[in-house]
Amino acid sequence: MMNQFSTVEKNTDALGRAIALRLDNDSPPLSYNVTERLRAARMQALAARKSELSIAPAVDLSLSAGQATLTWGAEGGSLWNRLGSFLPFIALIIGLISIQIIQSESNTTEIAEIDSALLLDELPPLAYTDPGFLQFLKVNQTEASEKH
Repeated sequence: MMNQFSTVEKNTDALGRAIALRLDNDSPPLSYNVTERLRAARMQALAARKSELSIAPAVDLSLSAGQATLTWGAEGGSLWNRLGSFLPFIALIIGLISIQIIQSESNTTEIAEIDSALLLDELPPLAYTDPGFLQFLKVNQTEASEKH
């Protein structure tokens, strides 16, 4: 991967040099003030580029044989960086476990309510499987809502 980036950078630099040479040959001479401002702007741009290039990523991604490997880079990363990178993973695990517990308790409560309603009801459980019973419940609900 490093060869690809260096080749791209070399091609970009060569193109920039070719454009600069063409502009130098075709343009009239510039005044001293303009030349100095351009030189100062170029120095600022080069300084900014050097600072961008000197910043190395804390984590490197290596691809080989269809597998991706995440490494800590040349410096190895500090203990706080490593702990900080695992913190979101730990938060995710805690969140998923919490959701599982809440859902489990909710389902258990619903099942307990249904069981207690079936056991305390006067009708046998087989009545709930009868297709006519659903119609009976709908009629009773409409009558009950009309009375209120």
